[in-house]
Amino acid sequence: MTQKDKKLAFTIYLYLGALFITSLVVSNLIFQKFFYWYPFGDIQIFGANLFEISVGILPYPITFLITDLISEIYGQQKANQVVKAGIFASFFSMLIVLVANQTNSLPTSPIDSKTFSSVFALSPIAVLASMMAYLLAQFIDIKIYHFWKQLTKGKYLWIRNNFSTFTSQFVDTLTVILLMCLFGVLPWSSFYGLLISGFIFKVIVAILDTPFLYLFTYFFRKRFNLEIGEEINID
Repeated sequence: MTQKDKKLAFTIYLYLGALFITSLVVSNLIFQKFFYWYPFGDIQIFGANLFEISVGILPYPITFLITDLISEIYGQQKANQVVKAGIFASFFSMLIVLVANQTNSLPTSPIDSKTFSSVFALSPIAVLASMMAYLLAQFIDIKIYHFWKQLTKGKYLWIRNNFSTFTSQFVDTLTVILLMCLFGVLPWSSFYGLLISGFIFKVIVAILDTPFLYLFTYFFRKRFNLEIGEEINID
């Protein structure tokens, strides 16, 4: 690989990392708004509406697509680095929210202190639950992804993409909802409904993102002349 290609590969890696961190941080900031995923809002399961989900779940699957892409092209070490950077960014963003929440709003402020607190007051608890679930799920995702990659000798991309994501997304959904119920952020009556709805939604998204992973992987391999299973070294 030429120095120019290596520089381009590193730049792409940085942008992928930026997309990953942005998706993760935003999902933690907006999680308190819930909605029905049309047209399934009237379907009941365990006393809760199917696909009654938080808007925070919308950008979250993007993080798993990006880590799978980085795992495929840049390797397991680089994927783990992005995960660790995402953890740091999330905790740092919540530190800023905590500091901002301690300030008093001016009478002329478009958003007063009470409104600000009602939106962001639960964020630190949610981030703690989310980060514990996220840390466990992402490392499981990366580990399983590379297990299947080695087992299939770099072939059958759809197997490692979906098997790793299905497992990690179930762990993530179960852990975050369990912790948020324990912390009192969510009622226990919503546990099974949110667990099943969240997991089914993530499975559907994982299936839908598989063609995109194939497309991005194809462009990477073609641009950087990579063989099946070959990874780019940007160190």
